[in-house]
Amino acid sequence: MRLLLDHNLSGRGIGGPLRANGHEVRALQEESETEGLDDPDVLALATSQERIVVTRNSRHFGPLGREWAELGRQHAGIILIWSFDHSQFASIVAGVERYLAAYPQQEQWRDLVVGL
Repeated sequence: MRLLLDHNLSGRGIGGPLRANGHEVRALQEESETEGLDDPDVLALATSQERIVVTRNSRHFGPLGREWAELGRQHAGIILIWSFDHSQFASIVAGVERYLAAYPQQEQWRDLVVGL
């Protein structure tokens, strides 16, 4: 599965295990050129690359997903992490993996927003 980890998630602690499980992960935290990228631009970047956004920023990405739906804009999916601290790597990875197993085809994620 193609994923984009938002700036607030560890590329090593979360991206590493997801990569080891066979997913193609882009972690913004590992890229200095994406520092300061606004949330709408993060979602647009993920959409252009057909990647599911994984973020702890549910405060912004929840409404952003709703806004895109109301405008008829499609995105490649959003996984909102609400219940875990950013350092609970194993729990976050396990939760993401459960959703990816439930929706194993990239196209099943089109416009889907889920929360952990």
